Amino acid sequence: MFRPLRRIDKQMTSEDSIALLKRGREGILGTIGDQGYPYTVVVNYVYFQGKIYFHCAREGHKIDNINKYDKVSFSVYDHVEVVGEQLNTHYQSVLVFGKATVISPTAEILMALIRKYVDMDIEKATEYIKREISETAVVEIEIEHMTGKKG
Repeated sequence: MFRPLRRIDKQMTSEDSIALLKRGREGILGTIGDQGYPYTVVVNYVYFQGKIYFHCAREGHKIDNINKYDKVSFSVYDHVEVVGEQLNTHYQSVLVFGKATVISPTAEILMALIRKYVDMDIEKATEYIKREISETAVVEIEIEHMTGKKG
């Protein structure tokens, strides 16, 4: 169903791919947009309990796309270094294919997002979640296929 990685010699292990998902700061979400055009957007996310989560407004382009067509791609990369004299680039990247669902946010998922990005007192974070949870949407990506690549 999914294409195998062409350059198998550059394939990362599943463990290394998950490690990159855990440490990555931003991910690029790809959806199918209006008139079938691809739509990509950078999001803050968390890899949590084997799935990818990000928060967003309850309405907008990406939510409309996900509600129409739940298949998405999600990519993360880091350790990018252009080595000019070698005409090469060193990198690590992960590409995920999965199904996205807009879910009701839970305090647990929102806390995981906060812990990843902000050094915030737990009580302050809890108060923030209580105040904002009704205005927030969360998208869950169930991973169907994942490939990590390094060069």
